[in-house]
Amino acid sequence: MRRLLIANRGEIALRIVRACRELGIEAVAAFSDADAAAPHVRAADAAVRIGAAPAAESYLNIDAILDAARRAGADAIHPGYGFLSENAAFARACAAAKLTFVGPPGIAARELMQKAGVAVVPGRTPADQSDAGLRAAATSLGFPVLVKPSAGGGGKGMRTVRTEGDLAEAVPAARREAVAAFGDGTLYVERLIERPRHVEMQVFADDEGHVVHLFERECSIQRRHQKVIEESPSAAITPGLRSRMGSAAVAAARAAEYRNAGTIEFLVEGTGDDARFYFLEMNTRLQVEHPVTEAVTGTDLVRAQIAGATGAPLPWTQAALAQRGHAIECRVYAEDPDHDFLPQAGPLLLYREPSGPGIRVDGGVEEGGAVPIHYDPLLAKLIASGESREAAIARASMALRSFPVLGVRTNVAFMRRLLDHPAFRAGDLHTGFIDAHLDELRDDAPPPATAIAAAAMFDETPAAAATTGGPPARSAADPWTTLGQWGR
Repeated sequence: MRRLLIANRGEIALRIVRACRELGIEAVAAFSDADAAAPHVRAADAAVRIGAAPAAESYLNIDAILDAARRAGADAIHPGYGFLSENAAFARACAAAKLTFVGPPGIAARELMQKAGVAVVPGRTPADQSDAGLRAAATSLGFPVLVKPSAGGGGKGMRTVRTEGDLAEAVPAARREAVAAFGDGTLYVERLIERPRHVEMQVFADDEGHVVHLFERECSIQRRHQKVIEESPSAAITPGLRSRMGSAAVAAARAAEYRNAGTIEFLVEGTGDDARFYFLEMNTRLQVEHPVTEAVTGTDLVRAQIAGATGAPLPWTQAALAQRGHAIECRVYAEDPDHDFLPQAGPLLLYREPSGPGIRVDGGVEEGGAVPIHYDPLLAKLIASGESREAAIARASMALRSFPVLGVRTNVAFMRRLLDHPAFRAGDLHTGFIDAHLDELRDDAPPPATAIAAAAMFDETPAAAATTGGPPARSAADPWTTLGQWGR
């Protein structure tokens, strides 16, 4: 592998650029018109335009991406996560174009789990994708159900449907979001399990048939079915349950002759060794939350992904892998938690990432840039690690207090309140946690006058950034320095 095209954007594109640099591989950024000046474009060795700002015309456009790879002289493509990362047609198109696809093939994971004796959440992708066909599938499963895209995860397009009457609104909305996010409107209907834990196992396999798991990630803290805080290890998983779940994940991957990185997601009911787990889905890609696994296992999953795509054997054995300490990831979004987590777009007048012992930030934006309306509003991932869960939470909470953002509303303060909530501290988690505690987590107070004044002052800085070619210099007028912790 000599030159790799990154068919993605934001923080994951930057992460892949860094891995390529360590491996001596040239990184080529694919970019839309909205991302022409984005950090990942400047960080790469080369960059190729793939289309207009809407994802359907750029990051979801298979022909445009393959053409970009040809023009750039790339011999491999890394899809990142989201967009086309789980699109089987894209993987086949890469193979037909003689491009190495850095990722695994699609597998029938659900059937393999059933054969292995693992309980699965009842669900199906009906052949009849009409409204009537989806209604029949939901009725046969029994309400409540989840309606979600077949072509990808991440909570995008997912709808909870409690009665048959709710389908009329939920199905068209889910279909629209599926097309916008993944370029495919096919929907899956699944029986809803109320208030479970969402726990996933990271697996990795090489071309020689070696398979390992890199333990679990707790992903129960979600809003609108999208994860916002992830951690490893899970406070609820005992050594016995961890062994059973890991063995099931490895057995399924081995039976499927799986290759590269993958994540097997489970819903867990109960606690202790007697807890029951149900297979939910397999994500045949790198996950957003992979850094927490890297933090507790001392591994580099992106580097291993790229090396594995060239035929390199796994760099680890199961016996050599162990969890050390604890890590928590907080996803920093441009969104308004006080108004149903409404996505935000606009200029980033002030953006400063925290640092310190045990703190890692995987960011994809910069001060003086902007949050576009066309894509997921993820700004960065803050990962805090420590010797214990309590230490990791404390570090994450302090780091969030040192993460100022002006220009768009963010969920930074919301996550700080979430980390400080007694039930979270106690490890009493489930997928409905945010909804159950929303009134306690909200901040209905108006923005402080100092924040409004600072935003007005910083409204003049983008011009200065454009003149100098970088973000404005920090000065005595910096509101974070002079006004203290006025952010909510």
